[in-house]
Parts: sequence; C-alpha cells; structure tokens
Amino acid sequence: MTTVHEPATVPADLSVWPASATSAPHGDLAVGGVPLAEIADRFGTPSYVLDEAEVRERCRTYRDAFPDAEVLYAAKAFLCRAMAHWTAEEGLGLDVCSAGELEFAVTAGFPPDRIVLHGNAKSPRDLASALRLGVGRIVIDSPSEIARLAAAIGPDGHQKVMLRVVPGISAGGHEKIRTGTDDQKFGLSIADGYAQHAIARILGQPQLELTGLHCHLGSQTTSVKPYLVAVRRMVGLMSRLRDQHGLVLPELDLGGGHGIAYRPGEQALDLMALARKVRAEVAEACATAGLPVPRLIIEPGRAIAGPAGIALYRVLAVKRTGDRVFVAVDGGMSDNPRPALYGVRYAPRLIGRHSTAAMARMTVAGRHCEAGDLLAADAELPADLHPGDLLAVPVAGAYHLSMASGYNLVGRPPVVAVRDGLARLLVRRESLDDIRSRDVGL
Repeated sequence: MTTVHEPATVPADLSVWPASATSAPHGDLAVGGVPLAEIADRFGTPSYVLDEAEVRERCRTYRDAFPDAEVLYAAKAFLCRAMAHWTAEEGLGLDVCSAGELEFAVTAGFPPDRIVLHGNAKSPRDLASALRLGVGRIVIDSPSEIARLAAAIGPDGHQKVMLRVVPGISAGGHEKIRTGTDDQKFGLSIADGYAQHAIARILGQPQLELTGLHCHLGSQTTSVKPYLVAVRRMVGLMSRLRDQHGLVLPELDLGGGHGIAYRPGEQALDLMALARKVRAEVAEACATAGLPVPRLIIEPGRAIAGPAGIALYRVLAVKRTGDRVFVAVDGGMSDNPRPALYGVRYAPRLIGRHSTAAMARMTVAGRHCEAGDLLAADAELPADLHPGDLLAVPVAGAYHLSMASGYNLVGRPPVVAVRDGLARLLVRRESLDDIRSRDVGL
C-alpha cells in the first residue's frame, strides 16, 4: 500500500540546493536564474547542471576559513576545463590522481606548480607526466615508489614530495570510503613503523625533498573530532622525525573528505568549526612538541562540487510491484553509481509542473539491467507522477560524471553550466558515434 503524506503544495525545502535555487508557483525550479525544465528541453535528459556561482562561492568559503592554508580542489570529484579555470581563478590548487587528470588540467591552463599528484599505484606514465610537467609535489604512497621516482628524476633532478601516512583513525560515511585505518590500500602506517622506514629511505635520496606528511581519513566525514586526533598523531610523528633526523617539516596535509548533506536534515561537516579547531589543535600540539607550526594543506572535492550540481531525469514509466511504486527514469547507475556502491540516498523533486496531489513514497529506479540500479529508494513524490514528468536530483556535482560508465551503451550525460540567467554547454553528451569510434576491430 502506498504511504500518502501531506499535499505537494507545502513549500519545498531547498536547504540542499544551490543558494541560487528558486521555486516558481507553476512548479518549476530555477538555478542560476535558469529554469531546470528549460534546460531539460534544450539539452535533453539525463543532464547534469552545474551552478558556477555556487562553485566559486564554495571555493571562497574555503579560502576564508583557511586563510593561511593551501587549499587543493580534489579533481577526482569532478573535472572539466571550466572547473579547472574556476578553481584556479579562485586561488585553489589542484589534487590529481592520474596522468589523465594531470595532463587534462595542465592543457586546460592550470598552473602545474599548484598541482599535487596522489595515487596508491602510480604508473610509469603518471610519474613521467608529473616530472615532465613540473607538478608542485608528488605524494609517495609506497616504499617501491621511492626508488622508481628517484630513478625517473635522474641524479641531477629535484622533486618535492610528501609521504602519505596512515594515522589509524576510522572516519567516513561508509566502510568503502574509509582510508585512515591500517587495513586498507592507501599510505604507510605509523603503528607498524613502515611510515618511519619510508621517510628514512626518502631522506637517503638527494633528488627527493620531503616537504611534509599527508593523511586522508576517508570521505563523507561529518565530525571534526577525527581531524583533531589526526593532527595530534601527525604532529607526534613530525616530532619524532625532528628528534631522529633533525628534520623539521614545513607542511602538513590533512586531506579532505568533508561531509555534505544530500537530503534535508542530514548532517554536514561544519567547515568553520573545523578550521577553528584544527588551527588551534595544530598550534597547541606544535607548541607542546617544540615545533614551528607547519603550513596546512586541505583537499576538498565533494564539498565544493557536490552541492553545486543537479541531475535531471525524465520519467519513463510508473508501476506498482507488490506494495511498492517504482518510478523508472532515463538514467541510472551509468551516470550515478553511488547508490549501488555506497547506499547513498537522494531527495529527487518533481519539476516543470505544479501538482496538487498528495505526496507518496516511491522508489526511483534507473534504466539499467541491475536490480540494484536504484537512485532513490524512499523518495517523497506527488502521487500523480506519470511518464514524461521531469525529476531533479540535488547534490549531484561530485562523483557522478567522474564515476560514470558505459554500461548498456547509453552514453554519458552532458554538463550544463548556469550563471546569471544563462546556460551554456560545458561537456557534450556522449553519442553512439563516440562509442563506436573506439571499437576498431572485428
């Protein structure tokens, strides 16, 4: 039996939408001054919409919260040429994880000395591209990388590096995105001494300049406390390095993973509290250890791109199966695999028309041949929803297109930027011709 709730005429909660979002009496929603239904008609569905002003404002918020820190945008969340330009113009650096992300950013005009290369399994091409293009730092993730990197640099070369350390802290919204514990693939542990051994090896390579330590606790972290614990453990290691090697490191990278709200009422990380408490914790820990305060580096990705994005879908079918109502849309796990991977929950909204029907609990399902292809398992939508209707999903700017796949050969959606009442295409829709062009054999 369908659960029916209050009428759809109750004003919608726009707390998780971009600040520019406005609702109209006829049921449409505008972002950046552009009606979303108009974007769907012009560019088709599914489509991603990105609010440029929201991206820029979130960059500025980070710069204001951490005025003395280096803020790196985590490109893995979402990267296109426009995003590279926006973040560069707002004074952020860039965190990349592959030669592809690196070369794309540099060819888009991003300054390579403001780029940091990460990765637990960097390929020879990754390292060669980083050295050729002159990235600011390379984050070493394993002992074998030390010798390979030194050899690639050559006896007369020089490269600034950091070491990714595992502080032994469990944080993050799902076990698959927790990276600060000793039982996962990233970094080197403090507890077993591998981090300390790697540092000694780095110091034995004159081509490598160790500028600091790096850690990343996980993704979708909504509490400040794990970061404060990480500060104490990282500064403790820096103190031991000073005592053992006479080494005073000038940088401390605390990674990113700052949690955001995907649905109204959900908790998000308090950025201002994080900045205030982390700076105080670093100052206190360094004073206790007799160390100068290092320059902080942070790496937000989701917290900048996520709330600035919206996904648009058109309803293809509505049907009842047992006591559930399924709403099938023209996208799914090929453009958003996160519900299937991590159980992420979204709050889709009907746009393009006004409904006076009561609200009902429905399951928004994707079009792909997987039972787990569900975009929203418990969405509140008008009971008169029907094929042809448009749905908009907020907080869709991060880890959607960047994780999109070619499943069922439906093609990846376009990205449309909105600002000041204008919409423009940033990334065009992937066509069947694009897919066919890669298939070169028989």
